[in-house]
Amino acid sequence: MAPNPFILASDNSPELLPLLRANSGLASSQDEHGYSLVHAAASYNHLDLLRTLIRDFGVDVDIKDEDNETALFVIETPDAAKVLVEELGADILHKGSEGLNAREKLEGEGEFPEVVAYLMTKESEHDIERTISNAIPESIPPPPEGLRVTMGTMDPVEDVPGDVDIEFRRRIEELAQRDDFDTPQGQADLRRLVEDAISDQGLGDQRAVRSKMG
Repeated sequence: MAPNPFILASDNSPELLPLLRANSGLASSQDEHGYSLVHAAASYNHLDLLRTLIRDFGVDVDIKDEDNETALFVIETPDAAKVLVEELGADILHKGSEGLNAREKLEGEGEFPEVVAYLMTKESEHDIERTISNAIPESIPPPPEGLRVTMGTMDPVEDVPGDVDIEFRRRIEELAQRDDFDTPQGQADLRRLVEDAISDQGLGDQRAVRSKMG
């Protein structure tokens, strides 16, 4: 009887990799419920096996089961979450058939609070990046006719226009030094700081326009 690769993956058996090398198609196999070797490796915290399946055998890190759920939905440790998200690029926002992402489902079930906290932090970082990206124009408009632009090295403090930018940098540095910077609360404070800075910049632009028109 042929060995069951899903049991081998759950046990992190040394028999699994030779089996996969002999038949690489098994690496992406799924059972009748869509459960994959990636789900098994992530669920049982076999992180080296997880890396090998994705990197060496090319299995989709977001391979989905019958409930449209990826391996992020079955992890039990922050270490597994970090490997999936930071090393292998798993999609933290993917939603299963219930309309919930992995963090929302685990939080709703009251399980693995450390995993929930980690995923919440990554979601906050994603929101901040999206906010900044939306605030920055895709292309920089050309300077007004007659304005000479000189390219050179910009001093990080002296060449920043206005006290607001310097104050914003100081507040960012202070926040980054906090012990709780990587916690959901620290990331929420960072997001508010960025949004406030963007809002203040917009108000500043409006004041400048009114001043020129007055």
